[in-house]
Amino acid sequence: MVPKHEVLDEKSAAEVLKQFNVTKNELPKIRFTDPGLKGLNFSIGDVIRITRESSTAGKSYYHRVVIEG
Repeated sequence: MVPKHEVLDEKSAAEVLKQFNVTKNELPKIRFTDPGLKGLNFSIGDVIRITRESSTAGKSYYHRVVIEG
C-alpha cells in the first residue's frame, strides 16, 4: 500500500520551495531506488509529492527530493 507519488514540474517545485522557504537541499530525501518511484519518469534532483490519505486527517502532502543510492 504505497501512497501516490508524483514528479513535480519545475514551476510547481519552485512554488513548493517558495511556500516553505526552503531549498532543494533542505527537503527530506528519497532514494531513486525507493519502491514508490517505480514507474515514474524522474531524474536525480526532481521534487516528488507524496499524497497520503487518512480517515482522520484527510489528505496530506509530503515533498522529497530524489537522490542517488
